[in-house]
Amino acid sequence: MNTTGGQTLRVSYIIDTDWAVHHLNGEKRIRMKLKQLQPEGLGLSIISLAELSEGVIYSRNPTKSKDQLNEFLSSVSVIEITSEICSIFGQKRGILRQQGLMIGDFDLIIASTCIYHNITLLTNNRKHFERIEGLKIISLI
Repeated sequence: MNTTGGQTLRVSYIIDTDWAVHHLNGEKRIRMKLKQLQPEGLGLSIISLAELSEGVIYSRNPTKSKDQLNEFLSSVSVIEITSEICSIFGQKRGILRQQGLMIGDFDLIIASTCIYHNITLLTNNRKHFERIEGLKIISLI
C-alpha cells in the first residue's frame, strides 16, 4: 500500500468505496475500467480504506476478504486527510447545509479530497456526489 502523506501525488482518479467493493466482488465492468485507468494512477481515500476494512470484518470469509483487500491496495495509492482537505470539507458542508442537500460526512471527505487534489472520483453514487460543486466524477450508470 502506497500512502501520500507528504509525498507528491501521482494519481488521476480516486476510487470511491462502491467501486472498490464492486472490484473486490469481481464485477467485470468496474475491473475493466480500473485496468484501463491504472496507467494514469489510481488512489483510494483513507476513508474508503476504513469502510473496506469494516467490510472485511463482517464478510463471510474475513481471511479471504483481507487477502483480496491487500492485493487491491498494492495497486493504488492511499490518500490521507490533510488540514486543507478538512477546510474544503467545512466549506462544502456549509454550502450543502444551506441548500438542504446534506450528504454523509464520509462521502463529503472523499469528495473534498478529490477537489483538493484536482482528481476525478470514480463512483456510481451520483445522487450524492453530483450535489458538490467543483467535483469531477465518472460513473458507469
